[in-house]
Amino acid sequence: MINHLIEIVIGFSSGLVVGTGFVAFLTVLGIIPRLVQLSKTDTLVKPFEAGVILGALFGTYLSFTGFAFHVSTLFVLIWGTFHGVFIGMLAAALTEVLNVFPLLAKRVGLESHILWFLMAIVFGKIFGSLFQWLVFVK
Repeated sequence: MINHLIEIVIGFSSGLVVGTGFVAFLTVLGIIPRLVQLSKTDTLVKPFEAGVILGALFGTYLSFTGFAFHVSTLFVLIWGTFHGVFIGMLAAALTEVLNVFPLLAKRVGLESHILWFLMAIVFGKIFGSLFQWLVFVK
């Protein structure tokens, strides 16, 4: 009983952390406005935002269900192309706003500790990935 309660708390906390990181990534860093600016589609801000929200919800649904798509190779090629374009645009926008970490560190007075901050992010990602693969993927 206590194990299930601990698992619920850890799962809920992890979901909050990941969700917060995702929202911070998209809003604080200004990813969506920068993608709109790079693609010169200023009139499509709302569809961009709706697409990101629906994509996140759909991806969450697919992660928690056993639903599988049975589609043609042509559809997979088109789908992959759209993914590639989005990832390319996201990478271009991210390079524009990546200077956020030094600015944030300066603003909160952690300039001398920025290396530790970045290393904590890197090692946290590495250990989290290793933990997931070694414990949950069998």
